[in-house]
Order: sequence, then structure tokens, then C-alpha cells
Amino acid sequence: MTQTKELELLIAPEGIIPVLTFLKDHTNAQYKSLADLTAVDKPGKPYRFEIVYNLLSLRYNARIRVKTYTDELTPIDSADPVFKAANWYEREIWDMYGVFFADHPDLRRILTDYGFEGHPFRKDFPLTGYVEVRYDDELKRVVCEPVEMAQEFRRFDFQTPWENFPEHRLERQEAEQPQLSTGDNLSKS
Repeated sequence: MTQTKELELLIAPEGIIPVLTFLKDHTNAQYKSLADLTAVDKPGKPYRFEIVYNLLSLRYNARIRVKTYTDELTPIDSADPVFKAANWYEREIWDMYGVFFADHPDLRRILTDYGFEGHPFRKDFPLTGYVEVRYDDELKRVVCEPVEMAQEFRRFDFQTPWENFPEHRLERQEAEQPQLSTGDNLSKS
């Protein structure tokens, strides 16, 4: 259960299709609507991509969130045979994150150009992209030029410096306080 009292399941990748089929077809579940399918990139984890299926049961007025995980190289079985709505969602995840869906009927880019390099929703994708597309007044046409990268790869450190802030403040306060020796008189005269 989540904080909003929604049911959430974490399923191993090889079990995602049987679980989705059960949730759709079982009489006590009836989650017949795939409301959303998305991905989350967590680069610090061994399985960096979390695939999230949001299902809706109109019969029981209930929602369930089913999650699975994968890495950059391991494909996930396509949910298209179970939910036809998964087709374009999976194409979007492929386009934006590079997660491959096995047995998908038409897995190709849906939001970026066909010659686009990389997957823009990945955390390691550069903010500037790899190619600059602009209109050249002299040539009177659109030109594509490579972007010069000042930084090749970024390593993300999710530890915030603010978590240690109170310790630094306490150390500074202790250093600012006068040090008394055993013979000093604490009373003011």
C-alpha cells in the first residue's frame, strides 16, 4: 500500500505478463484499463529502469500500480497482447529511455526523429543533446551540426551536502566558543 492507500506490486520482469493477464481477466480483479505506462530512470541502481503500469478497474472502482525493473540490455516482454493501449506507451518508453520491449509489433521512435541519437529522458543524456538543429541563412536550409561537449560524462551523486550542514554548523559554533582552562573563573567580577 502507498501513502494514498493505492495497491502497488513489484514483480520480477519474467512475471509481468502473467500478472497483468491475471489482473485483467480474473473475476475478482477486472483491471481492464491500462491508464498509464511509464518508466523511471534510477542510474545508481543495478536495474536502472523501473517500468510502471497503472491499471484501473471500472467494475470495482479500484486502481493498482504494477512495477517491474530492467537494465539497459535486458528486454521486457511487451504488454501489447494483454492491453492494446500499451503499444504507443511502450514505443514512447523505447524512444525516451531506450528500454526494449520484446515481441512488440511496431517498436520504433514515436516522438523524436528517426535519425535521433540517444534517449533524451535518461539521466545521463546531456541537456544540450548531441546535435544542434538550426536554420542557416546563407544556405537557406536547416542544418544539423554536432554540439561540442565540454563534459563527456556526468557521475550523479545523490547525497546532498545539506544533510551534513548541522554538523558543520555545530563544529563552527564549538570553535567560536572560548576555551576555558581549569583555573579560569566563570563568574563576572
